[in-house]
Amino acid sequence: MASLHAKHYADSIAHITGPLTANEQVAENTYLLRVRAPQIAATATPGQFVMIRLAGLDAPLIGRAFAIYDIHADANGTPESIDLIYLRKGALTVPLAACPVGTPVSLWGPLGNSFRDAPCDRLIMAVGGIGQTPMLVTGRDALARRWAQRVELIYGARRSSLLAGVDDFRAAGFNVTTCTDDGSEGRQALVPDVLAERLDQLAKESPDERIRVLTCGPEIMMEKVAGVCVERGVDVQVSMETPMACGIGICFSCVAKVNQDDGSWDYKRTCVDGPIFDAEQLCWE
Repeated sequence: MASLHAKHYADSIAHITGPLTANEQVAENTYLLRVRAPQIAATATPGQFVMIRLAGLDAPLIGRAFAIYDIHADANGTPESIDLIYLRKGALTVPLAACPVGTPVSLWGPLGNSFRDAPCDRLIMAVGGIGQTPMLVTGRDALARRWAQRVELIYGARRSSLLAGVDDFRAAGFNVTTCTDDGSEGRQALVPDVLAERLDQLAKESPDERIRVLTCGPEIMMEKVAGVCVERGVDVQVSMETPMACGIGICFSCVAKVNQDDGSWDYKRTCVDGPIFDAEQLCWE
């Protein structure tokens, strides 16, 4: 009998407790956390996330969803640890930022679906805020498995102090363009406008190139990025940042409006039906 569940549903996730091996500030109110989680590191695919809690504590009671930023292997090449990037701003992340190396955390995952690895000549990742977090492993996978020949990152934030991980993306071989609201780094511009200019430039210089766009960040930014791509006939996928409580589809707290084949829309759970959606699936109103 065929399975009633998508392969990324929660049936086969790992629920582990592991120690922090790093927890350091990488930008303004932004931290990189590394945790030993070999079961998750071995099976995670680009775009997936984990739920995390401080082990042994009841406050906050529910976990928080963090996209997997990077995966590290041991000396034998076996996946061993995962990196997560988070903002220090809430009931979990404020105490988490103060946790020393060795602190145990509870993780369950990997959760959610992945970005499609459909072949393209150029992959452009358009991100804002903390939306860069699922893109490092995605771009690396694209180059390693050659489903993209070139990878670019367009990364925007309110100011330069909030840009996190730029050097990681450059070290991975991606062409990086930064933009800030105040002009303190890169261009003084918004991500959708920079993307539109880049797509128009490429249409003139390389009209036969197959281009795909991935986007993650504030919803209004993603909606505008989607509009830019749809207007130009460019394939675009969206990674939704809808707040989640359980991560496994039980609580229905993370629903998004998704267009149906008959022209109507219905609610879909971001944690199990996403977080990755084709932009044209989403009802932004």
